[in-house]
Amino acid sequence: MTTLVRSHPTATPTGVRILALAAMLLSGCTSMAGLHTQAHVDDPQGIAAGRSLGAVPLSDAAWPRQDWWLDYGDAQLDRLVDRALAGQPGLRIAEARVRAADAVAGMAGASLVPQVDGGFHSTRERFSEHGTVPPPIAGSWQTINDASLGLHYELDFWGKNRAAVDAALDRAHAAEVDLQAARLMLTTAMVRAYLRLDAAYARRDLAQATLTQRRQTLALTRKRVAAQLDSALELTQAEAGLPAAREQISAANEAIARIGNQIAALEGEGPDASLTITRPQLAPPAPVAVPGDLPVGLIGRRPDVVAQRWRVEAAGQDIKVAKARFYPDISLNAFLGLQRLGFDDFLSAGSRVLGVGPAISLPIFDGGRLRSNLALHQAGYDATVEAYNATVLAAVHDVVDQLVSLHWLDERQREEQQALALSQHAYELAQARYRSGLASYLQVLSAEGQVLGQKQQVIASQARQRELHLNLVRALGGGYVAAAPAGASNPRSAHHETR
Repeated sequence: MTTLVRSHPTATPTGVRILALAAMLLSGCTSMAGLHTQAHVDDPQGIAAGRSLGAVPLSDAAWPRQDWWLDYGDAQLDRLVDRALAGQPGLRIAEARVRAADAVAGMAGASLVPQVDGGFHSTRERFSEHGTVPPPIAGSWQTINDASLGLHYELDFWGKNRAAVDAALDRAHAAEVDLQAARLMLTTAMVRAYLRLDAAYARRDLAQATLTQRRQTLALTRKRVAAQLDSALELTQAEAGLPAAREQISAANEAIARIGNQIAALEGEGPDASLTITRPQLAPPAPVAVPGDLPVGLIGRRPDVVAQRWRVEAAGQDIKVAKARFYPDISLNAFLGLQRLGFDDFLSAGSRVLGVGPAISLPIFDGGRLRSNLALHQAGYDATVEAYNATVLAAVHDVVDQLVSLHWLDERQREEQQALALSQHAYELAQARYRSGLASYLQVLSAEGQVLGQKQQVIASQARQRELHLNLVRALGGGYVAAAPAGASNPRSAHHETR
């Protein structure tokens, strides 16, 4: 790098322009020829999803609202989510990252304004008798005092500093959106745990009902043994069903306690907080519908997509910074101060010093460093763009996956209800024949096993249905709405600006 400095109180704007022109001519030794980006931001309208979404009702109101968990109609769940958003350490980490990104943007913004600093130096020095300083100072001890104010202002002719500020601001925006993504992850994790708690209570209800039923069957079997209609074998089989049912109740109670602890951890509270959690009271799930502006609407609704868009914008600004480094840095420098040997008349007008002038620093021969730096940022931009394209594609697939699962689960539930009704009827027939002495206990036991299995499957399917509804809320962005970054309305504009 070569530095040209002119420090004279009579420097003129014409002189600055001459120096700038000379610097531009010399900077021609470094070239950006042949370097450009390769990636393109894909247009989401080109993602073929219409046929996959065609069978699902469309509604403008299908986008989740910001407080979407209120749709479950459970006041306890509302309180749990609110406490989690207020006290979860993981969320506070994301908040700290936002503050850090804002601070970085503030540091970058300082380059756009003049910098002023001040200093004072006092040195006690003996001057050489044989040096360049003449007598009577030569060979004597003197105190050198220097107080000054300095001003430095870089003239951002090529937009380097502005682009660096924009890049920092874009990353700060990405950090803010990442915070919203963390909030969505936390709320969906809390609701998912709450849904699992509801399913655990349903499994316990089934185990308790099974225990009651088996006690009734045991009482009937004892009567049949007393009447010599059954043997000790049937009685032992009936008695063995009770510990198995009680074991299922214990397993359900363990699941309830463990899920309660998980909910307390998501709240940011200790395990004792789980002791106050009661049984969920959830409203039935609403009918499935999707917004009519998919997949384009996901661009401003999914926090992960929006954050990645901001990172694309920041990477584009990094390229502008790298390109501006090929041109000279031009700044204005000025200083004002006082200098004096000793303190006598230190504050007088005769002790004043001042200067002003431009400074130019420009690359001439750098061994390819600037080209490599530009190539590095262009490659980083390409990687960021492709990551954005992949995020958008994955977001569309995420929505379709939930809709596909909900569609086929609906068919499965209809079959399960029919199978449950038939197995329940078979069990009732086996019980009636057993009371009449026309069937063995083995037939009752077999029919009971089929009914129990079907009821467990129904509980699992209901829990799966609620979880898929939750996943659809998450896939649609959880109520997040963001403003588009500059230039994002034309998804290909960023590529042309960074080439």
